[in-house]
Amino acid sequence: MVDGGTMPHAVASTRAWVRRNLELRPIIETKHVNFYYGAERALHDVSLAIPADGVTAIMGPSGCGKSTLLRMFNRMYELYTGSRVEGRVTFLGQDLLRADVVALRRHIGMVFQRPNPFPKSIFDNVAYGPRVHGMAKKSALGETVEQSLCRAALWDEVKNRLKKSAFSLSGGQQQRLCIARALAVRPRVLLMDEPCSALDPKASDRIEETIRELAEELTVVIVTHNLQQAARVSDYTAVFLAGGEMAEFGPTEDLFNAPQDQRVRDYLEGRFG
Repeated sequence: MVDGGTMPHAVASTRAWVRRNLELRPIIETKHVNFYYGAERALHDVSLAIPADGVTAIMGPSGCGKSTLLRMFNRMYELYTGSRVEGRVTFLGQDLLRADVVALRRHIGMVFQRPNPFPKSIFDNVAYGPRVHGMAKKSALGETVEQSLCRAALWDEVKNRLKKSAFSLSGGQQQRLCIARALAVRPRVLLMDEPCSALDPKASDRIEETIRELAEELTVVIVTHNLQQAARVSDYTAVFLAGGEMAEFGPTEDLFNAPQDQRVRDYLEGRFG
């Protein structure tokens, strides 16, 4: 197991609940998926069922397809010329690859590696999505902004300066603002692509706390290089290897303590990656 000893009690109890509910229908599922950027294959025959609720971590060495998998889940890959998917990807049992992309991204939000607030006020950053989807009433927008900032653990720090530029915030605050912006349209799934990689340890701790709190009400899928972070925050973990192959997937505690694939054991012990 990675350094850090036994899991915290609250996290361990959550994972026990997850193991008891393995038969629940997955919220996102891939079956025999291959992904290509032009002629280059980034994912190789990936079959993965992400459980509803809780946190699923995607780990693996650089270039193994982790971020590609995340971009596939809300069709961000369509921004890349020549990219294509083979296989089946479903969201709540429906074909994700044929869904209306605007509606899909309302249900599956995303937070990126580096904070990317809009050049707007703190309030307008969070209100942006609800406005796009037709919310115009000032009181409703105000309530949504407050709720979203509270869920992202940012409200108390910004409630008296909502008209200030988002760029006036620290890096960690900007990342939590981006989380609030994603939450404002009430997604079922939140994708997070290495959300702490550009942050200092204190800011990273706040993001991790936020992830665990959000996991009580929605599904979080997080890409991370940090083995300790995956052990701390996730209920499930998938390990990918070079070439885009998924080597192993299962409850985080089981995978870290007794990996079934020797290559995963080598990765967790730092022999490559």
